[in-house]
Amino acid sequence: MDPNSRFLLRSFRKYYRANTIPMPDRFARREFGFMMFDRNFMVRHTSFSNQQELQRYMSSQAPRHSYYSTAYYRKPDAPTMEEKGWMGAELIFDLDADHLEGAENMSFEDMLAQIKREMIGLVDSFLFDDMGFSERDVKIVFSGGRGYHAHVKLPDVLELGSHERREIVDYITSRGLDIDWVFPMDSVATGTAFVNGRNRLNIKRFRTIPPADSGGWRLRMRNGLKDVVNDICDMDVSDIKKTYPSVKKNQSLAKIQDDLRMSRDLIFENNRMITLNHNTQELLLKIMKEDMAVRLSGEVDEPVTADIKRLIRLPGSIHGKSGLMVMPLSRDELTHFDPMIQAIPETFKKDTVKVSMRRDYTLNIGGECLNLSGVTEVPEYAAVFLIGKNLADIGDGTREKDDFF
Repeated sequence: MDPNSRFLLRSFRKYYRANTIPMPDRFARREFGFMMFDRNFMVRHTSFSNQQELQRYMSSQAPRHSYYSTAYYRKPDAPTMEEKGWMGAELIFDLDADHLEGAENMSFEDMLAQIKREMIGLVDSFLFDDMGFSERDVKIVFSGGRGYHAHVKLPDVLELGSHERREIVDYITSRGLDIDWVFPMDSVATGTAFVNGRNRLNIKRFRTIPPADSGGWRLRMRNGLKDVVNDICDMDVSDIKKTYPSVKKNQSLAKIQDDLRMSRDLIFENNRMITLNHNTQELLLKIMKEDMAVRLSGEVDEPVTADIKRLIRLPGSIHGKSGLMVMPLSRDELTHFDPMIQAIPETFKKDTVKVSMRRDYTLNIGGECLNLSGVTEVPEYAAVFLIGKNLADIGDGTREKDDFF
């Protein structure tokens, strides 16, 4: 084992010997899995009959990554999935910062802040509002790394198959959203005309708008349409085209702006676009379908949600690449949660450690901004983070040391 791994192993063992890991509910029906510092494969098909067994295992083995199954099994330690006897699985929503657009240009702290905002939107807008789950039904967990998990354990969802779980993902991500269902076409007779010796009805076709007492995607799109209408009315043409890529660069918007300015309040009072000309209606639907539906949708990792036999991070354990704790959170706690302060283990706060930086790096952790280069001394929690992320090596780089503190 190399010096970096030995240092991390000692830090993790110190943590697990000082802290009791809470057992998941129905733990005897769960499979556990672990990644170790001295092995390049996962140790899995493991189960524990009581809390003491788990604690002894964590204290002695000090795994780098610790997982447990979101599924319940009759025989969780059976060596094959077929033999385990699947009994049901929690519904899991996973958000990770590597899915964020432009994540490669963000600092670690900025990624965490953005993914937290995404999780708040997912929980509040979709899980609570649309699906009707209560705060009691949804368990939120910081992964210890770059994301969050939301667990739903209601009996009604435990037996859902992969297909039904994918449909939930489709709903959240707006995949397959029918714009004609959101804004149905209607028509009304506007008078008669005498044509070829006959009176013919003049028919005005128009799109309707979901009423204010709608729910789910219809209400979401109604509110999104208000934003679009206000933007087109109030923005310069160049800004409109930057904000809504579906608008063609050479498209003239002057008449559409005038049309909307005359009717912006009326169309939402009547929930009908009848006062708008055809081109205006078509542009609004194009923007709502191609731009706004994507922006209003939630982000989830489909393979995680659809997987009914998933292993996921064990709350109370430490993430092997950051040294941060996997932490359960209430919805209220999530709002002001700062993992770079609150997820630091207390056992990593007592000592300082000498590290050799592989490159200059600025790290905001523990309420401090550390501008790091060369050989430097940092708090143990910062050393664990830097070495776990391959940003630094233990010691001054001159020799291998077993005594790191």
